[in-house]
Amino acid sequence: QVPLVESGGGLVQAGGSLRLSCATSGRTFNIYVMGWFRQAPGKEREFVAALRRSTGSTYYADSVKGRFTISRDNAKNTVELQMNSLKPEDTAVYYCAAAFSNIVDYWRPSSYAYWGQGTQVTISS
Repeated sequence: QVPLVESGGGLVQAGGSLRLSCATSGRTFNIYVMGWFRQAPGKEREFVAALRRSTGSTYYADSVKGRFTISRDNAKNTVELQMNSLKPEDTAVYYCAAAFSNIVDYWRPSSYAYWGQGTQVTISS
């Protein structure tokens, strides 16, 4: 088991910023890829960003590229998602996820073994 706990969600105006954090514990040394996904009401869960721990490589959905940054804090055992220039269409529940193999299809939710409970992000226009 790898508990994942997201925090940092909230309500901000368009153009504002939020920083999400995903705290990990347990068998974290077995984690190869950490990802962030989001799900808006009535929509499928979609990929936002991912970080490959072995190389530090990062990946982003086109819709957030240049606005969001994924990073890790090894001291705190967290993965962060800095979100800037937020738009109303960014409104969703945001989930972090962990993969225990060196996945190539980081954009697929099915590639990840563990998920957090989600944190709500609401952007007002």
